[in-house]
Amino acid sequence: MVVHSYIESGKPVGSKALVEEFGLDFSSATVRNDLALLGELGYVAQLHTSAGRIPTETGYRYFVQKLLGEFHLPLHEREMIRHQFHQARLELEQWMRLSAAILARTARSASFVTAPQTRANRFKHIQLIATQGRLVLMIVVLFGGEVKQQMLTLAEPLSQARLSAAADRLNAVFVDLDADEIMARKASAHLGTLEDEVARLVVDILRRADYGAINDIYRDGLVNILDDEGTRQAIRVLEERTLLASVLSETQAQGSEGVQVVIGGDGRWEELRDCTMILSRYGVSDSFYGTVAVVGPTRMPYDRNVAAVRYVADLMSGFVYKYFVQAPPDAQGDALDLIEVGGDRDE
Repeated sequence: MVVHSYIESGKPVGSKALVEEFGLDFSSATVRNDLALLGELGYVAQLHTSAGRIPTETGYRYFVQKLLGEFHLPLHEREMIRHQFHQARLELEQWMRLSAAILARTARSASFVTAPQTRANRFKHIQLIATQGRLVLMIVVLFGGEVKQQMLTLAEPLSQARLSAAADRLNAVFVDLDADEIMARKASAHLGTLEDEVARLVVDILRRADYGAINDIYRDGLVNILDDEGTRQAIRVLEERTLLASVLSETQAQGSEGVQVVIGGDGRWEELRDCTMILSRYGVSDSFYGTVAVVGPTRMPYDRNVAAVRYVADLMSGFVYKYFVQAPPDAQGDALDLIEVGGDRDE
């Protein structure tokens, strides 16, 4: 009751107000004692002696984890959202922008959507080409066709035959591995000095490629939260790719397939203090996925926002499955078919 009342009014909640608002069959004194106990347990706080209570981060977290229950957007809103996706062209960028706009409007908060990416880039093969003197052109090809080039300066000139032999060795040892797997294999592969150094550079290239897709972020609704100090910090998070990558990678590493709620940074990210991030992965489980999220102050309608993130993530999963798995990238079709693949979890 405290959480619902405070989210609605933004004002500290007193015992008398609770009795009147919810028609409780208890006296104000009884409710006041319970509020005092909740305060001792760390679930609510009192700004000063005569004030009512407000939920703490611990209180919000307990509310979301234990008390929130299952909630779905009203049918008319789901139908409106479905209709908007139905009207969209079958283009990745338009779906990203539409998803961000729908989340921002539904939650009356800020939102962001990351473009789908593979779980981790994988090494296909490498070429080392002598150019002049100690300069060498390194060409790294990833599965999926992406090509990365980098100039190396060696300690001493080496023949093309020696460079090709090193590349052949790396291609044999590391083919179809991601950055972490290469690091693990490198320790036991007994590589020479040149091969070991090039392998380290390959790992750097793969990791930059893994984080690079996070640059494709579609934001909306920032104007909704500019007056809130806590969420201004969250806006800065969206501008810092490395930090955002850390938040997304850690939440994804927890293995949850549903909606995740990060309140006050969960003690891990100071930049999210006084903020809540509600996020969900969308896409095809471990092969091609992105993230949809709402960011706002801790005083937000959690039931509604969790439902909105879940629903949009389901629609986006249908899009990814149909567009990237069942059909080639240039396929054309009816967007409504994609939405039906995602489905509603309550229908």
